[in-house]
Amino acid sequence: MVHVDTVPAQNWREWVEETTGVLLDVREPREWEQGTLPEALLIPVSQIMERIDEIPADRPILCVCRSGSRSHQVAAFLKFSGYENVANMTGGMKALGMQK
Repeated sequence: MVHVDTVPAQNWREWVEETTGVLLDVREPREWEQGTLPEALLIPVSQIMERIDEIPADRPILCVCRSGSRSHQVAAFLKFSGYENVANMTGGMKALGMQK
């Protein structure tokens, strides 16, 4: 099993600023329309494998979804695929009150 670092949802902004990381939103477009975080990169979990080249390998990645489950899976996949600095936002957009 691959270990994935976690970042509490309320700390996402500090994490991005401190690491100059990228927010990777893995929700579906209909979920994205309900609200997203500034400058997030949308690549739905169903497209991760075919669009992995769009994810910068030279920057830290913080994965986010609705509740933290899909983003944890994507974070583990990215770590397994050679991305070194990957984390999961625990609680996802629900924890921020931005999605039901």
